[in-house]
Amino acid sequence: MGAGHAHKLYRHGHSPVHALPPHCKLAAVFCFVLVVVSTPREAMWAFGLYAVLLGVVAYAARVPAGYLLKRLLIEVPFVAFAVLMPFVAQGERVEVLGMSLSVSGLWGAWNVLAKGTLGVAASVLLASTTELRSLLLGLQRLKLPPMLVQIASFMIRYGDVITDEMRRMSIARRSRGFEARGVRHWGVLGKTAGALFIRSYERGERVHLAMVSRGYTGTMPVIDEVTASRAQWARAAALPVSALGVCLLGWTL
Repeated sequence: MGAGHAHKLYRHGHSPVHALPPHCKLAAVFCFVLVVVSTPREAMWAFGLYAVLLGVVAYAARVPAGYLLKRLLIEVPFVAFAVLMPFVAQGERVEVLGMSLSVSGLWGAWNVLAKGTLGVAASVLLASTTELRSLLLGLQRLKLPPMLVQIASFMIRYGDVITDEMRRMSIARRSRGFEARGVRHWGVLGKTAGALFIRSYERGERVHLAMVSRGYTGTMPVIDEVTASRAQWARAAALPVSALGVCLLGWTL
């Protein structure tokens, strides 16, 4: 984790949210999602307030609404699933625009859409204000099992390497006049995938041997010690604490 690694979701900036230590932001987002999930689905107004809280965070982070909404498209499969729920769920039915829909299905669809959208939005804001390397350092600071952190680190580092290898193999196929047009070309694509797997496996072995020869014993050295002050923890806690107050009102009103 010694070198930086930019990702497409990250939006460079110098906002107060960008300046927060990564482990503070990770803990805040995790607690916020827990609070949102714990909110009763009948308290529809509470989810509106959660959206306002995220809007305040986005404003403080200087993340444009269009930028955020564009990246929320990742949840489209879940939206499609939620739309189908009122049609396939059992139980009491209700007529809506001439269609017979399940009441429990409607509530379930609302539950998935509201909580899923808020969770994805919080995650997008986290990724937009925190570099991948910083996220890994934050996970390390939060005492996540070191082996999981290392796996995530290598996955991020060598994902681009494997993608670039796939690109070169694709160029090599096209330079030889190959173009996949149907089922009869699946055999070539399968052999390409097998070759890519073998190359990746061999690369992993070479990297491991190189690391062992340089003194690797199963743990990565901590190059940057990430710390947080009480004031930074307090600023990060503002989101989940505010959401907790809304959640408690949702259960009592």
